[in-house]
Amino acid sequence: MGALLLRKVPGYILGTIMLLGVALCFANVVSRYVFGSAIFWAEEVLVFLTIWGVFIGTAAAAYDGAHLNMDLFQSAVRGPARTALNLAVALAMIACCAFAAWQSYTVVKLFVAGGQVTVAAQLPKAIPHAALLAGFALTALAVAVRIRAYMSGRF
Repeated sequence: MGALLLRKVPGYILGTIMLLGVALCFANVVSRYVFGSAIFWAEEVLVFLTIWGVFIGTAAAAYDGAHLNMDLFQSAVRGPARTALNLAVALAMIACCAFAAWQSYTVVKLFVAGGQVTVAAQLPKAIPHAALLAGFALTALAVAVRIRAYMSGRF
């Protein structure tokens, strides 16, 4: 279940985002050079697609233990101390991601309440900012689901 929700589904979402981005970029190029008029909101939407892709991909990387990791101390420590250190790192990651998700939720809630929209595409600002909420929440979930792998250092 965890692999489906936190690896495969994000992979499909990332693939879809990539295809949408390529299609939008292609349509913008055709519109600009064939019809002489660019799609004025395309760049803004491409940035939002990239943000969503990064934050969804972060959760998948965390599930696989493939994220960036500074393991200077972890590589020097052995035995039960290393397991305890790995657990502390995983718990800190869960706590930081949960805190960031909560703060992102607050921001999204404010954008929804204020009805703010983006400059070019006139999309609700809550949509791009919800990427942070989704990404941090899913990353915390991914680390929690794989806590044993984080403790042992094996993925």
